[in-house]
Amino acid sequence: MFARIFKNAVIKRRIFFLFFDTLFIAFSIYASFWLRYNGKLPPNSTRPLIYYILLALVIKLTFLMIFNLYDISWRFVSMDEMIRLLKAMSIGSLFFGMTMFLLRVYSPFTYLPFPRSTLIVDFIVCTVLIGSLRVSKRVLTEGLKSAFKSKEDKIRVLIYGAGGAGEQIVREMQRKKNSTYRPIGFIDDDPAKKRIQIHGVKVVGNRRDLKAVIKTHRIEEVLIALPSAHSKEIRDIVEEIQDLDLVKIIKILPNVTDLINGRVTLSDIHEVQLEDLLGRAPVKIDFGAIRNFISDKKVLITGAGGSIGSELTKSILQFNPERVIVFDIDETELFYLMNNLRAPNGKISAVVGDIKDRAKMSAVFERFSPHIVLHSAAYKHVPILESFPEEAVKTNVLGTRIIAQLSQEQRVEKFIFISTDKAINPTSIMGATKRASEELIKALNLRSKTKFISVRFGNVLGSRGSVIPVFKEQLQKGGPLTVTHPEMKRYFMITSEAVLLVLEASAIGQGGEVFVLDMGDPVKILDLAKEMIRLSGYEPDVDIPIIFTQRRAGEKLYEEILGAEEGVVKTEYEKIMMARSTDSRNPKGLLEKIDLLIEAGNRCDASEIIALLKDIVPTYSPSGQPVGHS
Repeated sequence: MFARIFKNAVIKRRIFFLFFDTLFIAFSIYASFWLRYNGKLPPNSTRPLIYYILLALVIKLTFLMIFNLYDISWRFVSMDEMIRLLKAMSIGSLFFGMTMFLLRVYSPFTYLPFPRSTLIVDFIVCTVLIGSLRVSKRVLTEGLKSAFKSKEDKIRVLIYGAGGAGEQIVREMQRKKNSTYRPIGFIDDDPAKKRIQIHGVKVVGNRRDLKAVIKTHRIEEVLIALPSAHSKEIRDIVEEIQDLDLVKIIKILPNVTDLINGRVTLSDIHEVQLEDLLGRAPVKIDFGAIRNFISDKKVLITGAGGSIGSELTKSILQFNPERVIVFDIDETELFYLMNNLRAPNGKISAVVGDIKDRAKMSAVFERFSPHIVLHSAAYKHVPILESFPEEAVKTNVLGTRIIAQLSQEQRVEKFIFISTDKAINPTSIMGATKRASEELIKALNLRSKTKFISVRFGNVLGSRGSVIPVFKEQLQKGGPLTVTHPEMKRYFMITSEAVLLVLEASAIGQGGEVFVLDMGDPVKILDLAKEMIRLSGYEPDVDIPIIFTQRRAGEKLYEEILGAEEGVVKTEYEKIMMARSTDSRNPKGLLEKIDLLIEAGNRCDASEIIALLKDIVPTYSPSGQPVGHS
């Protein structure tokens, strides 16, 4: 029987700890008296000392058991167990002291009084000994592992930025056992941080010292830990490191708008991408306004599998919605979206369907009764839609009308239409249909309790089918990179920033507004191509050629954010403006023209579609008559 008991690892561990705890408690009592009396215990002290030890054992072992300190993993003991040990020893010593105070007048304790200083020494010695035993295995195993495992096995990384993000990421590198990084030092331009140490890692210099630090410390990677830095600052740092030609790998932490919760982990680290060099700009987001807008609401997102829709879903889930309903025609994209999301049960529902199917959409509205609708589903590829204008009308106009009307009927609080800068002075079917939809929901807003709002912005960096993924694919094939025109320009935003600004605009909208997001300065597509080549470690037109093709149907040389007929009103929110239209057309007449446009789409009558779009959107100049100037 005893053999069977001792084969049980749990019982063996408990007996082991119990045995040594008994020795430590007895030793602590003896040592505290020995120290108190300068190594000479009073006569007749043996008997009372044994009683003190027995009482201490009963009380302290009881509290060690109450705080569950005999069922810990010896090898993986954590700070939580150490805190529990401190509590158990503190309460145990308190009880022991109170017992001694009550028993001080009884024999045999009168022969050996128990001074208060003895109680303090006993607490310190006992806690240190018991705690040391419990952490010993972890300290030994990790110490031996680090002693025998060469630190050179890990990547020697220099962290650029000794702020909050830099501190968090070094802590993660040191804490995670599977971390492949060894932080060597910080670079920071703040003179107050010179030579300070953060978690044992020293600030070894500033920007001027980059070359010397990289050479002296044999740096293999540089990590830029500046989440709130502007893209220009990031670009300058990256170019300087590249010019040194000493480090091939430069990594970065996400933009501050990607770190809503403010926490940084090793999984956030990624290699510098074009989005980091062009789309990072410090922007203040009113997270409180967004939380008040989203919290405890049911939100329907159409086109949830797309670049904007999926990012909307991820962001909204962080603001405590009652439920998010993700709707898309592409079941594969929905599958990937649901796989990538970590939402609590009941927080998210996926629905496959077509926004042009009124019966399906009606069933969705009746089943979920959303409070907010974010409509991002659309056909968006300009050259393709020039050949199929009827499909652009069916999806971008009919689909929008169906969802907007159902929102009206179901008394949805707010309907947010995701529009585009291509809706301004459009030269494409895609832009014209999006502008027609803007006009449609403005008209509906005048006759509805639902607040209809449009948010207009430009290209999203890295979105599916946009220029950056195309360039990446061409780079993988060794080039060339194709640019349609040397002067072609576009506005770009990073997805996370665009989505948070959309939500912020949606929160402040009162109905009927067309909000315009400030996208900074337009970027030449040619410059994009050159930057992507450099990021890949090549030289433009030396290693990878760039060739010019020609403008495709419906394309402008540059996009605008406001039409000639519109003014702009600033809002109190950074990067959010409001278009002020002087259009005073009759809403009823506009809605009738929209009906005719949808009928022409159903008949696949391209010439009638273009004629009606010109009537609905007077600034529409069809392909072949581009607004952009060469």
